[in-house]
Amino acid sequence: MPGIYVLKGVVKHYDWGGNSFIPALLQVPNTPGKPFAEYWLGIHPLGTALVDTGGSTGTELSVLTPNLPFLLKILDVKEMLSIQVHPDKQTAAEQFAAEEAAGIPADAGNRNYKDPNHKPELSVALGDFWLLHGFKSREGIIDSLQQVSGLEELLPVFQEKGHTGLYQHIMQMPQTAVNQMLEPVLAGLTGRYHEKKPEKSEADYWVMKATRNHESGMDIDRGIFSIYLMNIVYLKKGEGIFQEPGVLHAYLEGQIVEIMSNSDNVLRGGLTTKHIDIKELLRNVQCEGMQPDILVGDPVNEHEQIYHTPYPDFTLRKIELEAGDTYSFLPEQAELILLTSGKTELDDDRIALPLKAGSPAALVFPGETVYLAAASKSTIFRASGTVNNG
Repeated sequence: MPGIYVLKGVVKHYDWGGNSFIPALLQVPNTPGKPFAEYWLGIHPLGTALVDTGGSTGTELSVLTPNLPFLLKILDVKEMLSIQVHPDKQTAAEQFAAEEAAGIPADAGNRNYKDPNHKPELSVALGDFWLLHGFKSREGIIDSLQQVSGLEELLPVFQEKGHTGLYQHIMQMPQTAVNQMLEPVLAGLTGRYHEKKPEKSEADYWVMKATRNHESGMDIDRGIFSIYLMNIVYLKKGEGIFQEPGVLHAYLEGQIVEIMSNSDNVLRGGLTTKHIDIKELLRNVQCEGMQPDILVGDPVNEHEQIYHTPYPDFTLRKIELEAGDTYSFLPEQAELILLTSGKTELDDDRIALPLKAGSPAALVFPGETVYLAAASKSTIFRASGTVNNG
């Protein structure tokens, strides 16, 4: 089916979302200040994009591209997301089958595996973006435990049992012990930063944000430990990061484009009120120090970059155009096109579609050259399955 078509995604109003970025992109009013957390473009049981094929309601994307293996999103993170990890494909398949056989309902609160797929994720920042990604090095963790008054007693555990033993220790610690250790940590922050907040590059900043509504006597989320043990990563606009299976991570603040394998398999480790299965979490986490790999994109030419990952589920490219620039490409398979800023015309010699605020997304099919003509400085993302281009 040749051609290009307007694509309309699905908004998710999770309570951690911002209230202006996505409404501005979609040109929809948000006078109540409702959270607009995610904008989905893809095929998913909880929200499938619609293609404008001339009918009154549109055609579900699954009718035209039934085997799309990825989901493309915009996320606007105002409040911190849960600390989480995703399983590899073999584990997901095995444990999904096991939970199915056990008769655990798909929507049960204690269900870990919603499908038999893995969920690698690639994120590219649309502005300043902050996240937690993997554990600090041995030296980094020792420094954190020495510097944070109240956490020194974890040092012998780490020195004897390493990353794995320390993470097991804090995740299996009784809640009373969690409260006893972290209560003075939080009290110390209140006194230390009475007049001036810490920088966002410091764990204390995110601990204070995560616990700003904490009252003495309340249980403390054990995810606070992880904020001190994990790498705090800052991404500038255009920089990306890849979350492979097993890497503990949490989005903290900002806006990103995210492309991921179609899966809902999430194992949580804190900063959440949702179900935490500690045994399953520990089975899947890579408990080792790591240096986050920030992706800048490999240049295809002066306008286009590609963000390479080791997984065959998806490919993400970014095109940057100045006002008056033109650009063309020949899709080798169906692609989702998403404009995140500016205004650009998209055409294939048959039809021309404006990509702009209010209508930022399109579906293009292979077989015809696609042309872009920028009316203003524009950023456009191309999402597809992996193309073998070296």
